[in-house]
Amino acid sequence: MKKKLFIFSNERIYLQNGKFFCDNLDLKTTPEGLNKRFEINLFGRKSTKQRTHEIKIKKVKAFNNIFSYITAVINSTSKDKEAKYFVISINPYTFIICVLLRLLRKKPIVYLRSDGYGEYKSILGSVGPLIYHLMFTLVSLISNLISCREYILKGKKGKIVNPSQLDSVWFRKTKTPDIKNFKLLYVGRIRVEKGIFFLADLIKNKRNIALNIVGAEKHTSYKINQSNIKIHLAQNNKSKLIKFYDDHNIFVLPSYTEGHPMVILEALARRRPVIIFDEIRHIIGNKKGIFVARRNFLSFFEILNHIQKNYKKIQKEMIKNKLVTNKEFIEKLIKSIEYY
Repeated sequence: MKKKLFIFSNERIYLQNGKFFCDNLDLKTTPEGLNKRFEINLFGRKSTKQRTHEIKIKKVKAFNNIFSYITAVINSTSKDKEAKYFVISINPYTFIICVLLRLLRKKPIVYLRSDGYGEYKSILGSVGPLIYHLMFTLVSLISNLISCREYILKGKKGKIVNPSQLDSVWFRKTKTPDIKNFKLLYVGRIRVEKGIFFLADLIKNKRNIALNIVGAEKHTSYKINQSNIKIHLAQNNKSKLIKFYDDHNIFVLPSYTEGHPMVILEALARRRPVIIFDEIRHIIGNKKGIFVARRNFLSFFEILNHIQKNYKKIQKEMIKNKLVTNKEFIEKLIKSIEYY
């Protein structure tokens, strides 16, 4: 019999015709993968807006407010003494849940997917890292930690796993695109901390640079109105998403903070050179095909020209990359959860 695993998230979940949907692909695939070993109970926040990815597990609950969320957490701890409690990221909602679980004599497993210090700074300014530090300090004392990067743990003990959405389909039939003009691609959420508004401003009025953004939410408008930028809805069809990568020649990730961005793995799997900026150079590791620019157009344009002149050589080097698959990620995550 499977052990119960309660997963707590701050992500928005939309209910439609008895089915549940989210925008964060990781919130779909990770619980689905873990469901092979555990009996998954997924908790999140209720959304009034339609979302992209269907979550294909049976037990999903979404709550209108923190009080109903807390009530559900309390009820979950009284049902099964052998159950495990898996909290995704640290934010005000999940911070409260971690503290509550510890008061109920349960030790949560907290999964850190990105650097909260950097995220909170980009959202709240100088006060942001202080707020996150207070939450992180307490959570690290009362929880077991799993992270995608050693530095995110800030010297605390924890297991390291490398997330991935890749399967064999991502490695099939890669090709060399036309590189006469710069056809840039960004896949991800349209958020300030993701740096997408900075990138839009950086290439404003540049006629030889086109950018396609894949990651818009339904029924939402964004203040990006430039002739060289097109915005597309978040894509849940793998074949169509792969085609987006194949139809462009360079992938750009302008984020101010990242832990282990899976879109980088997708771009590298399709052998598309990647441009990032100084703040997240730590994600490179031993990967081939990732280039770092400073946050000004001169530096960015120099990198574009370098890639253009050396495209085939860069693609040849990218073949050497050894990229983690989703299957490998889930197997290691299961072992980390079972360890605790």
